[in-house]
Amino acid sequence: MKGQCVTYFGLILKVGLIYFINFKDIEESEVNLRGAGVIFGSKLVDRFLKTNNIEHIVRSHQLIMEGYKLYFDKKLTTIWSAPNYCYRCGNVAAILELDENLNPSYKKFNAAPEDYKEPPIKKPLPEYFL
Repeated sequence: MKGQCVTYFGLILKVGLIYFINFKDIEESEVNLRGAGVIFGSKLVDRFLKTNNIEHIVRSHQLIMEGYKLYFDKKLTTIWSAPNYCYRCGNVAAILELDENLNPSYKKFNAAPEDYKEPPIKKPLPEYFL
């Protein structure tokens, strides 16, 4: 599916821009403990899918230690593609590949070994940051 507009409780959202919403194994919703956004549960995901006539949500922007996680009877997938996030989380990362019939395949990978990494090149800050 190419990007399309979807409806969520009267709001029009662009598919692919729903990253501010978090999900976990609850039924309805709750306030995010970070103070920004909402955590959505299975009933709200089901309603969202039905309202927008879609079968599955794929999203990111939530650290998943195993690289990816399926929620709500495999109706929602969270992918995390940054191994060992911030050089300290120890997580694996994953990518999702879809075949011609849209069947998913998940590929996990670890961070590069320490002796393989090169230090980042330090670029001078542009003047407008000084």
